[in-house]
Amino acid sequence: MVSQQIQEKYAELALRTGVNLQKGQALMINSSLEGADFTKIVAKKAYELGAKDVHINWGDDDLTLWKYQYAPDEVIETFPEWRVKLHDMYAEDGAAVLSIRSTNPDLLKDIDPTKVAKANKAAAQAMTNFRKYTMNDKITWSIISIPTGDWAQKIFPDKSREDAIASLWEAIIKIVRVDQEDPIKAWDEHNETLKTAREILNERNYKKLIFTAPGTELEMELPEGHIWKGGSAVSEKGIVFNPNMPTEEVFCMPHKYGVNGTVSSTKPLNYGGSLIDNFTLTFKEGKVVDFKAEQGEDTLKHLLETDEGASRLGEIALVPHESPVSQSGLLFYNTLFDENASCHVALGKAYPTNIKDGSSMTEEELDKHGVNDSLTHVDFMFGSEKLDIDGVRADGTTEPVFRNGTWALDIKNK
Repeated sequence: MVSQQIQEKYAELALRTGVNLQKGQALMINSSLEGADFTKIVAKKAYELGAKDVHINWGDDDLTLWKYQYAPDEVIETFPEWRVKLHDMYAEDGAAVLSIRSTNPDLLKDIDPTKVAKANKAAAQAMTNFRKYTMNDKITWSIISIPTGDWAQKIFPDKSREDAIASLWEAIIKIVRVDQEDPIKAWDEHNETLKTAREILNERNYKKLIFTAPGTELEMELPEGHIWKGGSAVSEKGIVFNPNMPTEEVFCMPHKYGVNGTVSSTKPLNYGGSLIDNFTLTFKEGKVVDFKAEQGEDTLKHLLETDEGASRLGEIALVPHESPVSQSGLLFYNTLFDENASCHVALGKAYPTNIKDGSSMTEEELDKHGVNDSLTHVDFMFGSEKLDIDGVRADGTTEPVFRNGTWALDIKNK
């Protein structure tokens, strides 16, 4: 297993660079019982850094599965009010929120997707207010992952459980730069690279992006006043933090009515414990008008039917094929990692921060500017070494943005 020293370095990185915990600030952690040892390291270090309170929301795959198998529908379809109040209380207090995700990708593969869809929708509806705190960067928040047995063996099926966990630890530690002498400095440098990329895209101010790859022919309009983000973010109180670790993307929002054509997935999507794989979506005026999937088509159907906005796009993210996640050669079956190996889009809600003054706009104003709204936000990957992207500027001129899955713009030498 990975050493105590390495786990402590990872915990410190998550706290200092991930949520950027401040002295006197509360911390809420979402984690699993299987990851209790690492989570305790995080909690102890948080107190050492001056946290006034550390609260942990424990989860467990077995308990989750048993609930779906045996609990009555009215329980599955109801999100507890006490959980809503708990999250809102910490958000209102300005707490940092750290999620340590490591769910078995096949956990709910035998559960009726209708039941899972109803549970997901109930949770999304109940947590609408809390989601505003994270999607508008009102508080600092971050998502990381650690290995668990079932997840590790999904990635390394030919290894023993112990060896699979060790191999996944090794991969994660390298991808999140904890193997480097000073991970925090390494992340500062990485964030500068992503900052350069987003600044170039914001300077270009493309009116439209055109994506071309096997199975993908897609045109995507960008709303007026759009803003590319990526790497570190800044909270309402001016605290710099990293929402995702790893992150290799720069991202923006499509115009909710301006997407036309077809896009095909290049990696499986783990949605709520069920896999959707080898799927294609066809868009007309921003809305999915046709879809198919070799695996999980019913689950995809329920996702698209979550609400009106679930069949439109809320995010476009650009990730070069040479990213550390991609170069690992591993398929993680975990969106946090797989989305950072590949260009991706998200069905559902857009981040208001991706448009000028979006965080202060009303829902009606956001809609008028072409910003999609939904109870859901689900990323899926369509990038590969065969993807080309062209940017169309306001004067109609077209220039290459990606060629063969990587930047055609001169990002490194700006």
